[in-house]
Amino acid sequence: MAYRRKKSKYQGRLLVTGALAGLANGFFGAGGGLFLVPLLTGWAKLEQRRAFATSVAVILPISLVSVWVYLQKGEIEVWRNLPYLVGGAMGGVIAGKVFDRVDMVWLRRIFGVLILYGGVRALFLL
Repeated sequence: MAYRRKKSKYQGRLLVTGALAGLANGFFGAGGGLFLVPLLTGWAKLEQRRAFATSVAVILPISLVSVWVYLQKGEIEVWRNLPYLVGGAMGGVIAGKVFDRVDMVWLRRIFGVLILYGGVRALFLL
């Protein structure tokens, strides 16, 4: 039996949300949570936990495209950045295993604090 993708009435909104996430990732390295979670929940009407999971799922392809562009420009030192990849992979595994056990209220609060921290840092510590 062939898989048939269910068409969403929010298809256009999802496309715009993905484009914004790609732009943010390319410019700032922050496409996943910055745009995806708020837009997926508010604009595209995804449930909060599903929006967080979807955000994580699309980070890799979006990031791979950005990495390819920056590699072509000579902006990335691959071997120097391998420790970040290993640490990030370990953190991703841990988070993926405990995600269902963390209350959504705490996930939203942590997410909000991280966005505030990033915003304050961007405004005052440039």
